[in-house]
Amino acid sequence: MFKHSIFKTLFFVQILFLVFACKKNSDTPTTSNTQVPDVYKKIYGATDIYVEGDFIVIKANGLPDHKSPYYQNTQWSSLYQAYNGTNSNFAINPNRISSFNFTFKIPKNPTASVNPSATPLGVMGISLNGVPFYNQYAGPNNQALTNEINSFDQYNGHPQQQGGYHYHIEPLFLTQNKGKDALLGFLLDGFPVYGTMENGTTVQNSNLDVYHGHSHATADFPNGIYHYHVTANAPYINGNGFYGTPGTVSQ
Repeated sequence: MFKHSIFKTLFFVQILFLVFACKKNSDTPTTSNTQVPDVYKKIYGATDIYVEGDFIVIKANGLPDHKSPYYQNTQWSSLYQAYNGTNSNFAINPNRISSFNFTFKIPKNPTASVNPSATPLGVMGISLNGVPFYNQYAGPNNQALTNEINSFDQYNGHPQQQGGYHYHIEPLFLTQNKGKDALLGFLLDGFPVYGTMENGTTVQNSNLDVYHGHSHATADFPNGIYHYHVTANAPYINGNGFYGTPGTVSQ
């Protein structure tokens, strides 16, 4: 009787275990980090990356991983550093860096758009360190960056009024540490952004189309892909709108 009771107990324990395991599996999201293409894993500033249907979902807080005068009097003041760049006209703006809960949702397999759309004022992409890319204009009325560029810190970024730090032009921290020809991030349409050099030559605007990119093989995409380049002159990162159909970003 005692042995029978033990076997009966063990049987019920096994049943409970199987029920729990099945329930746990049914609650597991269909997305998986193992599905994320390796190239997206280069976005080291992301707090999470996963696949959701036909999209890559990237979460980031937008905080630069380099020092900046815009970290002064923030909870990250250990990253404060006075401006030590080369712009003699530098003038710090009144904003300070804040953290956000960005969720980027970009096409996993981007394609050219039949009706290209303009890039917005605000976030148009994400760089490898999780900092957003902005386009070639200053708000609120699509003004040239002529004056605003004087507020860019030593790594070519600055925060907007809500504290969202971003790059309009070459992200110097990345090109200094990853290389002038390196992958720097992605725009919302899923197409990659590369640095200021290609095959040992500085990329000029004349080498690119109206969207500020071109198509061929890269180290990350050996089969070829359309990609944007950062250049020294306007439009800097992107030209006449997204080449592909943009996904979304929320914060």
